[in-house]
Amino acid sequence: MKHEHQQTPPHGPGRYARVLSIAGSDSGGGAGIQADLKTFAALGCYGMTAITAITAQNTRGVAAIHGVPPGMLRAQIDAVAGDIGVDAVKIGMLHSPEVVAEVAAAIRRHGLPHVVLDPVMVATSGDRLIAEETVDALVRELFPLAEVVTPNLDEAGWLLGRNIDSEAQLGDAADALLALGARAALVKGGHLPGDRVVDLLACRPGEHERLEAARIATPNGHGTGCTLSSAIAAHLALGESLPSAVRLARGYILRAIAAGAQVRTGQGQGPLNHGFAPVAQRVLR
Repeated sequence: MKHEHQQTPPHGPGRYARVLSIAGSDSGGGAGIQADLKTFAALGCYGMTAITAITAQNTRGVAAIHGVPPGMLRAQIDAVAGDIGVDAVKIGMLHSPEVVAEVAAAIRRHGLPHVVLDPVMVATSGDRLIAEETVDALVRELFPLAEVVTPNLDEAGWLLGRNIDSEAQLGDAADALLALGARAALVKGGHLPGDRVVDLLACRPGEHERLEAARIATPNGHGTGCTLSSAIAAHLALGESLPSAVRLARGYILRAIAAGAQVRTGQGQGPLNHGFAPVAQRVLR
């Protein structure tokens, strides 16, 4: 089967690096689809969306969630993949097993490359966003299709059925995610206390890359997970290897946090400054 993302002639007209976000909409603009599009644009990519759910939320929390019917989600993915093409995919909030199955089928149907799975289970405000039975479906259906999964500590704990509350446990957690079927895992340690933030990337069991940075003091952390996974997908679409894409994405998000650290938006957890230094949209050959 020949797929759209493979159809551009190598010496033909230029095209943009095309990144598809399959995720929920955040009416407050700080996370979800909105954060993804801002990130793609800031990193010089062409962003597209397939909305899985509509949320009523702001910086203080999530007031309501309305799931998009699986058939409409399928139609969105088919529309963009069949016409524009896709160079990388970011997957965010998937609220039901039926939606998970629909996304997995679409990835196979279109041969979608460079899938970054952010297993969104809880908002920064602490609101639970998906049903419990969806976790098993994520592991079964999407782990084998994703190039990398990017859980935070709470999400990794739910996936593995145990608490992860120290830096020493990050390596074991990453290896356990690989054992569940993930091809690579980035376990984000931002919820751990301390002046340093440590994430751990595992592409093979026992082979870990430790990524460390100073913690930035700010109340504005809404959408950090969405932004990081979107930035990884953008850099994969631009041709970076996975380890390089992760490093570049972490650099982007740290600067975005710092640029928005003292800005007041809303009464709760504010957003990052996604557009602190946008680059021109890249044209690939």
